[in-house]
Amino acid sequence: MSQQAFYFDGTRCTGCKTCQMACKDYKNIDLGISFRHVYEVTIGDTVKDADGILTTTCVSYPLSMSCNHCDSPVCFEKCPQSAIIKDADTGLMSIDEEKCIGCGTCAIVCPYNAPKVDEEKKKAVRCNGCAERVAAGEKPVCVEACPARALDFGTVEEMSKVGERGNIAPLPSRTTRTRTCSSSLPRMPSLPAAPTARSSTPWR
Repeated sequence: MSQQAFYFDGTRCTGCKTCQMACKDYKNIDLGISFRHVYEVTIGDTVKDADGILTTTCVSYPLSMSCNHCDSPVCFEKCPQSAIIKDADTGLMSIDEEKCIGCGTCAIVCPYNAPKVDEEKKKAVRCNGCAERVAAGEKPVCVEACPARALDFGTVEEMSKVGERGNIAPLPSRTTRTRTCSSSLPRMPSLPAAPTARSSTPWR
């Protein structure tokens, strides 16, 4: 088995958050934590010219995001306890709770806000790609729950055939961190490559 990847089709996503709720239910995740989150991304600017005429480049769309199980995960590199595991066969990420001290370094350095710190457990928690389901030949629960079929999951090679590799503003550029997610979005004019100061985004 090779590196696994999520696929997100922005032309189908309605922002209903069924994927997010299915994940929380399946993983029995407490309030305040989500392994998959549906963001409403708004980017662009509205400008008034000297004649008082307003022009805008603003666009808004839902974006379903979980851990991207990166090729070269910065959380894996920066964990001071070596508590983060990247499976050699699937590339899926997980956390060794025995080693984790809950310092939150992984949550701080991740450009996708994927790892979280469970303040009650004092441990980091994260999406593991539903590794137990994948091992049984099934897809992650978020993928199977999506009523619009906006999510899919498979090998990087398979997912790359249906979408570009993580090409969604305002995600970090490919040179920042190699991702494993593929995506399709509606065609939108003047879409900036990164968020502006007025953008509403979940990334730090």
